Amino acid sequence: MAIEIATIDIVLVVAYFFAVFLVGAFFGRFVKSTSDFFFGGRKFAWWVVSLSMIATVVGSYSFIKYSQAGYTYGLSSSMSYLNDWFFMPLWMFGWLPIIYYCRITSVPEFFERRFDTRTRVMAILFITLYLVGYIGINFFTLGVALDALFPDATLLGVELGVFQYAAIVAVATAIYVTSGGQTAVIMTDLFQGLVLIAAGFAILYLGFSWFGDGNIIDGAVNFWLGLPPEKRYGLAHFNDPPNFSFIGVFWQDAIASTFAAYFFNQGMLMRFLSLKSVHEGRKAITIALLVLFPIAVIAVGNAGWIGASMHNLGIFPEGYPQDPDPGRVFVIVTHILAQPGVFGLIMAALLAALMSTADTLINATSAVVVNDIWRPYIVKDRDDHYYLRVARYASLAAAAVGLSLVPIFMQFESIYVAHGAFVATVGPPMAVCTVLGFVWKRYTPWAAFATLFGGALAMAISIPFPELIEPIAHGVDPSGGFKYMRAAYGLTTSALIGIIVTFLTQPKPDDEIFGLTMHTVRQQQRAFKGGDLNLQIGGKALCRFEVVPDAEWQEGGFDQDVLDDETQRLEVSMHPEDLAVLKAGPGDLIFIADTRWWLGGLRAAHARVKDAEGTKGILRVPAGFLEHNSLVPRRPVNVELIM
Repeated sequence: MAIEIATIDIVLVVAYFFAVFLVGAFFGRFVKSTSDFFFGGRKFAWWVVSLSMIATVVGSYSFIKYSQAGYTYGLSSSMSYLNDWFFMPLWMFGWLPIIYYCRITSVPEFFERRFDTRTRVMAILFITLYLVGYIGINFFTLGVALDALFPDATLLGVELGVFQYAAIVAVATAIYVTSGGQTAVIMTDLFQGLVLIAAGFAILYLGFSWFGDGNIIDGAVNFWLGLPPEKRYGLAHFNDPPNFSFIGVFWQDAIASTFAAYFFNQGMLMRFLSLKSVHEGRKAITIALLVLFPIAVIAVGNAGWIGASMHNLGIFPEGYPQDPDPGRVFVIVTHILAQPGVFGLIMAALLAALMSTADTLINATSAVVVNDIWRPYIVKDRDDHYYLRVARYASLAAAAVGLSLVPIFMQFESIYVAHGAFVATVGPPMAVCTVLGFVWKRYTPWAAFATLFGGALAMAISIPFPELIEPIAHGVDPSGGFKYMRAAYGLTTSALIGIIVTFLTQPKPDDEIFGLTMHTVRQQQRAFKGGDLNLQIGGKALCRFEVVPDAEWQEGGFDQDVLDDETQRLEVSMHPEDLAVLKAGPGDLIFIADTRWWLGGLRAAHARVKDAEGTKGILRVPAGFLEHNSLVPRRPVNVELIM
């Protein structure tokens, strides 16, 4: 059935498409170095990252995938979004401080510092495959959605299909990421996260109104009564059906996918490295998990639940299929519920979901190419502007490779199965190696390499010989090909390989892995600061700038190389009374931000206190400091102690 689309809906979708593109491109003005391009200057506030995470986690596949799962399995489709909390204490107090204080720019870099070069090379292969595969899934999903919306469209005489729609979006996304980098990613995702949540709850409101003929309360009751009893449960059956069971979702999503998303997904790593401090990172993830993700699961899944209730009651309107294809449920239900204009806004939200996830992945792939391949192995010791150009070219290449994978994902029976099979196959060896690497200091370089190589080999063998998975499949029917249970098999075999080889080989000396395991986080925090820690909780000082010419500033003043080298901070001077408010002193790290809170750190900078001198309320900085950090000379700023 072809869905008729009103002109206003087409206009809104196209307008939103270009609005996001222009917003993303606008933030290219804030990108002055590779640190800005990949990490946004490490200065954003927790709420910016927390909200932007929603847009990143809610990919374009989410509305389609979870509507499809919600229609087929009911409320248990929410399991996938509500199980990321299992390992969050380990992430918050173990992994996050390590990558932040050690100034890790990528997971492969961690692998080389923690293990050796050969393990880094293996990690590069895994992570690149993971990232470009995810890019491909996102492009594929939006191609499916747009093809459902405009099944007979042509452009310049070419009939548009799934691949052609995916190509159009791939080009647009790559262009604005290439221009604005991580700053563009964060700021567009912040906006798009709000749009996604609003659109999702608009569908829920319209659905309840539709069921109750305008009465929301009656509609909610009618919706609930319309759901078949077996679809009202929050958890799926333990091991049936094989393509969506409790134990399968647990191993794939709660374990393998959570490890992948937070411990070695380069895009997520870069998002948290863009924050101004570790403390901000902990706040961001806590609010996201406890508040925003539960909201997101309702936003992305309710169209499927509404469709299941409509189907059970037999009340799909005339002209619509009474038992629609689950993969098209999201588009069909929203078209039934929404008036022209509203439907266009909801479809624009679907577009936002695609771009907000793909942009993160493209930027992350570019970071791996530059920091783990180009800079260390191909062209060494060039100026930062050269590597910034390479990063932009790499972004375009990442989008092209992701697009080339779309035909492969088109072969799967559904988006949910395609996504699940991909994560379950690629993630386990990297997940095991990453976590054992920072948790267990006895874990050896040979064991890490064996975990990746042996785990990958075991996963590859299990595809033609799925019977290898059966002993740990928890009774799941093998007819489903163990697509989900392959995650349990991969985690188990990879862990066994790593543990066995560890006890057969020698670990690295403690001084060579300093700061890279949980046992030395506090020491690494001291190294990050470059002195004793100041853990006092002070207030904020309101200051204005006094720019000091380089000739009057100690040792040459503003030095671009010092800023690009994250092992140092530019020094500033403050009045003793201002330092007393901060509870800070010379040598302490401070954060300087525009007083307009809604900028979220867009105009901000880190610095080190040089000395206590000058005039109260005046922050003395060397020439060039303001321009580099996009700070406005006449605007007041808030100054606070970082540590």
